[in-house]
Amino acid sequence: MYRCFFKGLLDFLAAFFLIVVFSPILILVVVLLLFSNLGSIFFLQERPGKGERIFKVIKFKTMNDKKDTNGELLPDANRLTKVGKFIRKTSLDELPQLINVLKGDMSLIGPRPLLPEYLSLYNSEQKKRHNVKPGITGWAQVNGRNAISWAKKFEYDVWYVDHLSFLLDLKIIIKTIINVLKSKDINTKNQATTVKFTGNN
Repeated sequence: MYRCFFKGLLDFLAAFFLIVVFSPILILVVVLLLFSNLGSIFFLQERPGKGERIFKVIKFKTMNDKKDTNGELLPDANRLTKVGKFIRKTSLDELPQLINVLKGDMSLIGPRPLLPEYLSLYNSEQKKRHNVKPGITGWAQVNGRNAISWAKKFEYDVWYVDHLSFLLDLKIIIKTIINVLKSKDINTKNQATTVKFTGNN
């Protein structure tokens, strides 16, 4: 009953409540990004959701669009702004995804939505992560996030799908709050973003 009905209802109510509560912070972040990114505020990217249905995930943009002399974007680490680093460290970049939750594309808790290009790389077990809606946070995020291997992330994702319950979601929410306060496992060592999944890592 929780998986089929109450989880979606609680997601909607919680997302609406959180948007209202965090609205002053959201407005402040928008203003800061207007200046640090020269007007570019949001980052939209296609991601596969439940049943591998493609939707556009919404995040605050933490990197600028600076390019080299050949017109190519500079490496992620070079484009990550000071404001962007702070927003990532405090996980404020994830807040706009509450809109995705309101729209029904995402859940508060679930496997993180990854790139569409990874779909063909999953094995049959890893594909189970798409049996539920992707989440803003999840079991893999509170057990290592970017500090663990892709194989371990997928193992945690599938375990979550198999054991989904209200008590597990509550546990993940509590652990997420603790990790955010500690700024734990935000990025892999010496990386501005986590390394891409190739099917062999």
